[in-house]
Amino acid sequence: MSQQKRSVNESFFQRVYEVVKQIPPGRVTTYGAIARFTGSPQASRMVGWAMNASHSYSEAIPAHRVINRNGLLTGKNHFRHPRMMQELLESEGIRVEDDRVVDFSELFWDPYKELI
Repeated sequence: MSQQKRSVNESFFQRVYEVVKQIPPGRVTTYGAIARFTGSPQASRMVGWAMNASHSYSEAIPAHRVINRNGLLTGKNHFRHPRMMQELLESEGIRVEDDRVVDFSELFWDPYKELI
């Protein structure tokens, strides 16, 4: 990967992390909502890559609070063990059934509404 591309990715990942750090416990958001908020609406997959990379970041990033647009825990296999994402959400009072957040629409945290 070129130095310029690595720098762009790191800058994007940093913007994503700044948003994710503000998601309150007990709430969730989506890859797409973060992508739109960062000004890159087509970059949902790149937000996912940032969440995968967040486990090696020096600061704690609550990646477990970022799920797909249907409320599914699609990132669960990138945690230390496959149930860890669900366990972290449940420790914050979020119910999960069949890898899906129950009451997703009520728990959805929209960065546009919360941060602007």
